[in-house]
Amino acid sequence: MKFFDDVRKMPLWVAMFPVVFLLIVVLGVVTTVGSWFVADYSWVLLLGASVAAVAVTRIFGGATFRGIRKGILRSAKQTLPAVPVLLLIGTVSATWMLSGVVPLLIEYGLDFITPRLFLLTTCCVCAGISLLTGSSWTTIGTFGVAFMGIGSMLGYSPGWIAGAIISGAYFGDKMSPLSDTTVLASSSASVELFTHIRYMLLTTIPSLLIALIVFGMAGGFIELNAYQGDTEILHYIESTFNLNPLILVIPVLTLILISLRINTLITLAISTALGLGGVFVFQPHLLGQLLEGSYPPAVEGLMASLKMLFFRTSLSTGNPAADELVATGGMAGMMSTVGLVLSAMTFGGILFGSGALERITEAITQRLRRRVSAVTTTAAAGLFFNCATADQYLSIIIGGNMFKRLYERLGLEGRLLSRTVEDSTSVTSVLIPWNSCGLTHSAVLGVGTLTYLPYCVFNYVSPLMSCLLAVAATRSYRGLRGVGGLIRRITA
Repeated sequence: MKFFDDVRKMPLWVAMFPVVFLLIVVLGVVTTVGSWFVADYSWVLLLGASVAAVAVTRIFGGATFRGIRKGILRSAKQTLPAVPVLLLIGTVSATWMLSGVVPLLIEYGLDFITPRLFLLTTCCVCAGISLLTGSSWTTIGTFGVAFMGIGSMLGYSPGWIAGAIISGAYFGDKMSPLSDTTVLASSSASVELFTHIRYMLLTTIPSLLIALIVFGMAGGFIELNAYQGDTEILHYIESTFNLNPLILVIPVLTLILISLRINTLITLAISTALGLGGVFVFQPHLLGQLLEGSYPPAVEGLMASLKMLFFRTSLSTGNPAADELVATGGMAGMMSTVGLVLSAMTFGGILFGSGALERITEAITQRLRRRVSAVTTTAAAGLFFNCATADQYLSIIIGGNMFKRLYERLGLEGRLLSRTVEDSTSVTSVLIPWNSCGLTHSAVLGVGTLTYLPYCVFNYVSPLMSCLLAVAATRSYRGLRGVGGLIRRITA
C-alpha cells in the first residue's frame, strides 16, 4: 500500500536526504568523537535522522503526517515482535553462563590443543563459544586474547591467529539464535528467526569449511616453536564452577527444541528455564555471590533468579579475563539493543510512510530484473553501508528495509533477503578499519585491521558464497527449464 498517492512524486534528492544526513553525521561522529559513540548511542543518531526525515519530506516532498503515522505503525508491527526475543536472548545467555554450560564447553575446547592444528582448533572453539553466547565481542575479548598469547608462543603470526579467532567468532555470532544481529536481520525481512538460520546454512557451512581447510593447511606449513600451554584462565574457571558433564543436558535439549521447529519464544523460554534450573542443581554455591547483601533463605533463591534474569551479574574468579567472560547482562544487557531497534523502527517507518524509501528503492532497483542482480546488489549495498555508517546494526536495518519491496516484486523469498543481508553485513563489519567492530577487535587483539584482514577467511568468503549460490541457483533453474522444454518437444 502506498501512503503518498495523494502527493506529487517525491524528488530523489529529498528521499535521499535522510539517509545521506545519517551517513554524514555517523562519519562525522566517528572522526571527531570516536566509534564508541556510534556503538553506544546509535539510537540518538537514528532519532536525529528521524526528525530530519520528517522535516524534509514534509516540506519538500509532499509527505503527510497521516502517511508517516501509518508507516511507523506498519514498521512497529514488523519490528516489535523482535523485542521479547531480544529480552529472552539476554536471559538465556545469563543462565547458560551461570549454570556452567558455557564454561564446561570452554574447558572441553581448551583441553585438546595440538600445535599443528592450533589455527583449526582456535577457529572451532571460538565458533562454539560464540554460537552458545551469541556474542563475537565477548568471545574475542576474552578467549581471543588467550589464543593470541598461545599462538604467539607457538610461532604463528598475529594476522593468522586473529584471522582464526575472528572467523570462528563471527560464524557463531551469525548462526546463533542468541545473536542480536541474527535477530535484527531476520526481523528486518519479516522472516522467522529459525527459518532464517536454517536458510543461512546453505552459504555459511561451505564458507566455514573453506576457512577450516585453509587454517588446517596453514598449520602444516608454518614453522612452530616448542609448545607451552597457557591454562591459567581455565584453572580459574574450573575453580569457580562445578563442571559436571551432566550440564550438557541443557544445550542438548535446546538443540532438540530447535530441530523440532518449536516457536522461537517458547524455545528461548524453555532454554532459560533449563539454564536457571541448572544453576540451582549444579552451581548452588554461586547464589550467595550473585546477591549483594544477605536475604532470608526462603527468598534467597527467588532474589538470585531475578538478579540473573533481569540484571547484570558478575563473579569473582580471581582472574580479570575470566571475570569478564563469566559476567552476564540478563535483560538489562539487552536494553541498549532494544532501544536501537525501537529508534530504527521509527526511522524506517518514517522513510516508508513518507514515500522516501520507495523512491530510493525505485531508483536503485529499477534496472534489476533477476535473482542474481538482486542478490549481488544487496551484498554490495551491505558492504557499502558498513563502510558508510561504521555500524553493523544500522547497516542491517537500512539494507533490510531498502530491498524488501524489490524482493517482493521479483517474487523472491524473504529468507533470501535476510540471508544476503547477514552474509554481507554482519560478517564484514570487522574488516573495515573505521567500523566499530574493526576498531574494537583491532584494539583488543593488538593486531591492525588491515593486518588480519587477509586471514579472516570466513568473513570475506561469506558474501562471495551468497552471490555464487545465487548464480548457481539461476543456472540450475535455466537448465531444468531447458530440459523441460526438450521433453515437451519430444513428447509432442
